[in-house]
Amino acid sequence: MHRTARSIFCAVALSGLTAFAPARLSAQNASTPDFTGVYYPFQQGRGGAGGGAAAAPAQGQRATPPPPPTRSAPTGDLSNGRAPNAPSLTPEYMAKWEIIRKSRMSGSYEYDPIANCLPPGMPQMMSMAYGMEIMQTKDKITFFSEWQDALRRVYLDGRKPSQKVLNDPTYAGYSTGHWEGDTLVVETVALHPNSFIDNSSPHSEEMTVRERIRFTAPGILEDRITVNDPKALTKPWETTHTYRKAQQPNDELREFACAEGLGHAPK
Repeated sequence: MHRTARSIFCAVALSGLTAFAPARLSAQNASTPDFTGVYYPFQQGRGGAGGGAAAAPAQGQRATPPPPPTRSAPTGDLSNGRAPNAPSLTPEYMAKWEIIRKSRMSGSYEYDPIANCLPPGMPQMMSMAYGMEIMQTKDKITFFSEWQDALRRVYLDGRKPSQKVLNDPTYAGYSTGHWEGDTLVVETVALHPNSFIDNSSPHSEEMTVRERIRFTAPGILEDRITVNDPKALTKPWETTHTYRKAQQPNDELREFACAEGLGHAPK
């Protein structure tokens, strides 16, 4: 075979392999959904301790979210005690919750991170009555919450949290995930104990949060959450949140200036 003919043959063969590779990758990833987009919650409450449900925004339109917190009242009405579906606390942490309840009933903000513009933390971040934007790549999924512009990252590249990460807990924690078919399975650890499981239930530094996130219908995203904490909970606590994807192509999250609502910002 002449050199020119051989070169043409090799070029054609390589171009065929190049064309085949993306098709093969596409076939391998065909079952992996793309969560990228802006979402609004079906439920506009905070789970088991007094949260209420609200109708979903029509056609994925922006619902009117509650305003940033003010100093008019602490977050969450605890006057009637614990809700039936609240996390089941151990005696030690039930005593802590009673301190929180009495403090809020007195009008204090000492045990109210939300009213002090602190991050809601996980899993409460996923139940806030505000918009959420998801950006997805091969190795990472990032969740942006409209509440205080908070974010969390879920790493999909097989990494594990280092001891340094475990020794330095944060409100969002450290999240790693993998795909099981069309479902994203996420494990979150290293969570700051200054946050709450729902809107008032305390937890320990040993709390972990497992999520199973999937589309249940076109544009409808479900997040099934299981919370484990051997120190604070007598049994795992489960809750489910559902979100509708925004239908407006240019919809975007708005700035959230929490400090202005509390009067901390200069006039």
